[in-house]
Amino acid sequence: MANTDHLVDRLAEAFDTPVFKAISEVADGLGYECYAVGGYVRDIFLRRPSGDIDVVVVGSGVTMAETLARRLGKSAHLSVFKSFGTAQIKWHGLELEFVGARRESYRRDSRKPIVEDGTLEEDQYRRDFTVNALAVCLNGARFGELVDPFDGLLDLQNRLLRTPAPPDITFSDDPLRMMRCVRFATQLKFNIEDEAFEAIRKNAKRIEIVSKERIIDEFNKIMSSSVPSIGLVLLDETGLLDEIFPELKRLQGVETRNGRGHKDNFYHTLQVVDNIARESDNLWLRWAALLHDIAKPQCKRWDNVAGWTFHNHNYIGAKMVPAIFKRLKLPLNEKMKYVQKLVGLHMRPIVLSEDIVTDSAVRRLLFEAGDDIDDLMTLCEADITSRNAERKRRFFANFELVRQKLKEIEQKDHIRNFKLPVDGNDIMRLFGLPQGREVGELRNAVKDAILDGRVPNERQAALGFVISLGEEKGLKRIADVE
Repeated sequence: MANTDHLVDRLAEAFDTPVFKAISEVADGLGYECYAVGGYVRDIFLRRPSGDIDVVVVGSGVTMAETLARRLGKSAHLSVFKSFGTAQIKWHGLELEFVGARRESYRRDSRKPIVEDGTLEEDQYRRDFTVNALAVCLNGARFGELVDPFDGLLDLQNRLLRTPAPPDITFSDDPLRMMRCVRFATQLKFNIEDEAFEAIRKNAKRIEIVSKERIIDEFNKIMSSSVPSIGLVLLDETGLLDEIFPELKRLQGVETRNGRGHKDNFYHTLQVVDNIARESDNLWLRWAALLHDIAKPQCKRWDNVAGWTFHNHNYIGAKMVPAIFKRLKLPLNEKMKYVQKLVGLHMRPIVLSEDIVTDSAVRRLLFEAGDDIDDLMTLCEADITSRNAERKRRFFANFELVRQKLKEIEQKDHIRNFKLPVDGNDIMRLFGLPQGREVGELRNAVKDAILDGRVPNERQAALGFVISLGEEKGLKRIADVE
């Protein structure tokens, strides 16, 4: 950032809009002091676009919002939350939140504050960080004046996260602020003040009083940032990771035996997540990267010839995904199944890239991955974190061969998401069989024959195959099937 005068000029320009002028006139008419405060003000200085505006009123925020909504007309959509003393107006893509200035106090066993009316400075003091306590007066006589009692502007210039109140009180009172601190440090690439950092370490166990839903919301914002590893490392260093995600923490560490060690799977995982973040904004693909090696601690074995092995970590990891999602309050729907699928399959393209790529192996991969094959390949390429440049070059060249083979097989055989041209009902009608194991065996035999390339992916060819196989097993065809 340049200098304070330049920042003030930027501030004046940002507030020279119809909505702020309307707020100013309404506030003056009601005799209320009125301020824009928080993230919207901070992001003006950071040149980050924002449509969410918090307005603090020294008076009734609800009355202020109701009066402004009438002033703005039918295009203003007002919502009043009387039990919280707040109100929201949605107007032309903006969301304006109005609240009366307040001070707060907390009980030890709850992050829900006891709220009382307060002054502007008391309201600023209760906020999480000085950079979020910046306020701009919206009253006519002082319009555009910056109110910064805790040197938040200086902290912005220094890219520092610091609390207005003593950090031990800030984080003990509302432990979610510890997650928010890590999230802001990740999103904004700010440093955490040393005293605040130590206060988080001291209060890390207090995170247990925060709901899983609120925690995972902050965690997902960290995962959605441009460099997620910044936040994941901070969660580890502050002790928060032990409390919220012990499975990830257990990936950490290197064991050496007979002079042979394995890589640190925690830091490898973080590198894979960052690699994915450079390629895709897909949060659930990033989660697949985060969990792709999650079972390695359980699967680690020492072999006198091969050294350290992690056999079947992909399959066991896939089985771990539902329990992790359930505990963290992540969605137990198609998003979870998508992550589970990619974790389970992530070794398959790597094996193909190291061996002769057969049509049969490619067909099976296409069949199992379906429409997620491209994301799976992106994950597998992100998983190559070797420091050996020649080894990385060879892997990427082999992956390109796998991609080309996938494309050729799909164009020829249309295997991706294919449905068997002969199903169980066809088999039961052909041979007069009841539903059961024998029908399943015949159906799987048809599937394997198609995926192995022994039978074309066509109905008549598949019917001919299953009829011949059934007769070999001594089954008698009793009906024709078109």
